[in-house]
Amino acid sequence: MAGLATAVKSGDALVKEVAQVARDLGLEAREQFRLGRRIWGAERRIDVVLTHSTSRLRLGVECKYQGVAGSAEEKIPVILQDIDAWPIRGLVVFSGEGFTKHMETFLIASGKATALPDLEPWLRLFFGLDLN
Repeated sequence: MAGLATAVKSGDALVKEVAQVARDLGLEAREQFRLGRRIWGAERRIDVVLTHSTSRLRLGVECKYQGVAGSAEEKIPVILQDIDAWPIRGLVVFSGEGFTKHMETFLIASGKATALPDLEPWLRLFFGLDLN
Protein backbone atom coordinates (compact mmCIF):
# COMPACT_ATOMS: atom_id res chain seq x y z
CA MET A 1 0.00 0.00 0.00
CA ALA A 2 1.42 3.37 -0.99
CA GLY A 3 2.67 5.59 1.80
CA LEU A 4 2.66 3.09 4.65
CA ALA A 5 6.38 2.45 4.32
CA THR A 6 6.88 5.90 5.82
CA ALA A 7 5.68 6.01 9.40
CA VAL A 8 2.99 8.57 10.20
CA LYS A 9 4.38 11.16 12.63
CA SER A 10 1.38 13.35 13.48
CA GLY A 11 -2.39 13.49 13.54
CA ASP A 12 -2.45 15.68 10.42
CA ALA A 13 -0.23 13.20 8.59
CA LEU A 14 -2.58 10.38 9.63
CA VAL A 15 -5.57 12.25 8.16
CA LYS A 16 -3.66 12.69 4.89
CA GLU A 17 -2.61 9.02 4.84
CA VAL A 18 -6.17 7.78 5.46
CA ALA A 19 -7.47 10.02 2.66
CA GLN A 20 -4.76 8.73 0.30
CA VAL A 21 -5.47 5.06 1.08
CA ALA A 22 -9.13 5.74 0.26
CA ARG A 23 -8.33 7.59 -2.97
CA ASP A 24 -6.02 4.76 -4.04
CA LEU A 25 -9.07 2.48 -3.72
CA GLY A 26 -11.16 4.81 -5.90
CA LEU A 27 -13.13 6.37 -3.04
CA GLU A 28 -13.84 10.07 -2.66
CA ALA A 29 -12.22 11.55 0.46
CA ARG A 30 -13.16 14.86 2.03
CA GLU A 31 -11.06 16.08 4.96
CA GLN A 32 -12.24 18.05 8.02
CA PHE A 33 -15.95 17.89 7.26
CA ARG A 34 -17.91 20.25 9.54
CA LEU A 35 -20.88 18.57 11.21
CA GLY A 36 -22.57 21.03 13.57
CA ARG A 37 -21.77 21.26 17.27
CA ARG A 38 -21.14 18.99 20.23
CA ILE A 39 -23.37 19.16 23.31
CA TRP A 40 -21.00 21.67 25.01
CA GLY A 41 -20.96 23.91 21.94
CA ALA A 42 -17.63 22.96 20.36
CA GLU A 43 -17.64 22.58 16.60
CA ARG A 44 -17.82 18.94 15.50
CA ARG A 45 -15.66 17.87 12.56
CA ILE A 46 -15.15 14.47 11.01
CA ASP A 47 -11.49 14.04 10.05
CA VAL A 48 -12.26 12.25 6.77
CA VAL A 49 -15.57 11.43 5.08
CA LEU A 50 -15.27 8.66 2.50
CA THR A 51 -17.83 8.16 -0.26
CA HIS A 52 -18.18 5.34 -2.79
CA SER A 53 -18.89 7.09 -6.09
CA THR A 54 -21.41 4.51 -7.38
CA SER A 55 -23.34 3.41 -4.29
CA ARG A 56 -22.93 6.77 -2.46
CA LEU A 57 -22.28 4.75 0.72
CA ARG A 58 -20.44 6.97 3.22
CA LEU A 59 -18.12 6.37 6.14
CA GLY A 60 -16.76 8.93 8.59
CA VAL A 61 -13.23 8.37 9.85
CA GLU A 62 -11.81 9.80 13.07
CA CYS A 63 -8.00 9.69 13.01
CA LYS A 64 -6.11 9.27 16.28
CA TYR A 65 -2.33 9.41 16.46
CA GLN A 66 -0.28 9.02 19.63
CA GLY A 67 3.49 8.96 19.20
CA VAL A 68 4.36 8.65 22.89
CA ALA A 69 2.45 7.55 25.97
CA GLY A 70 0.05 10.26 27.04
CA SER A 71 -3.51 11.38 27.52
CA ALA A 72 -4.80 11.04 23.95
CA GLU A 73 -6.00 7.51 24.59
CA GLU A 74 -8.05 8.67 27.58
CA LYS A 75 -10.35 10.45 25.10
CA ILE A 76 -11.07 7.29 23.08
CA PRO A 77 -14.27 6.20 24.89
CA VAL A 78 -15.77 9.68 24.33
CA ILE A 79 -14.75 9.56 20.67
CA LEU A 80 -16.52 6.23 20.24
CA GLN A 81 -19.67 7.72 21.80
CA ASP A 82 -19.40 10.80 19.59
CA ILE A 83 -19.30 8.60 16.48
CA ASP A 84 -22.67 7.17 17.53
CA ALA A 85 -24.12 10.70 17.14
CA TRP A 86 -23.00 11.00 13.52
CA PRO A 87 -25.65 10.55 10.82
CA ILE A 88 -23.34 8.04 9.06
CA ARG A 89 -21.36 5.02 10.21
CA GLY A 90 -17.99 5.88 11.73
CA LEU A 91 -14.58 4.33 12.23
CA VAL A 92 -11.53 5.27 14.31
CA VAL A 93 -8.19 4.74 12.57
CA PHE A 94 -5.31 4.78 15.02
CA SER A 95 -1.56 4.93 14.65
CA GLY A 96 1.52 5.58 16.76
CA GLU A 97 3.67 3.84 19.31
CA GLY A 98 2.07 5.70 22.22
CA PHE A 99 -1.11 3.63 22.43
CA THR A 100 -0.99 0.91 25.07
CA LYS A 101 -1.73 -2.67 24.03
CA HIS A 102 -4.78 -2.50 26.31
CA MET A 103 -6.15 0.49 24.38
CA GLU A 104 -5.40 -1.11 21.02
CA THR A 105 -7.33 -4.19 22.13
CA PHE A 106 -10.20 -2.03 23.42
CA LEU A 107 -10.39 -0.15 20.13
CA ILE A 108 -10.43 -3.25 17.95
CA ALA A 109 -12.94 -5.00 20.24
CA SER A 110 -15.31 -2.01 19.90
CA GLY A 111 -15.91 -2.95 16.26
CA LYS A 112 -15.48 0.74 15.42
CA ALA A 113 -11.70 0.93 15.01
CA THR A 114 -8.75 -0.37 13.06
CA ALA A 115 -5.02 0.22 13.02
CA LEU A 116 -3.70 2.08 9.98
CA PRO A 117 -1.98 -0.98 8.43
CA ASP A 118 -5.35 -2.80 8.46
CA LEU A 119 -7.32 0.07 6.91
CA GLU A 120 -7.17 -0.99 3.26
CA PRO A 121 -8.73 -4.44 3.74
CA TRP A 122 -11.29 -2.94 6.16
CA LEU A 123 -12.35 -0.40 3.52
CA ARG A 124 -12.45 -3.08 0.82
CA LEU A 125 -14.92 -5.10 2.88
CA PHE A 126 -17.05 -2.15 3.98
CA PHE A 127 -17.44 -0.64 0.52
CA GLY A 128 -17.70 -3.97 -1.34
CA LEU A 129 -14.49 -3.48 -3.33
CA ASP A 130 -12.35 -6.24 -4.86
CA LEU A 131 -10.61 -8.26 -2.16
CA ASN A 132 -7.45 -8.92 -4.22
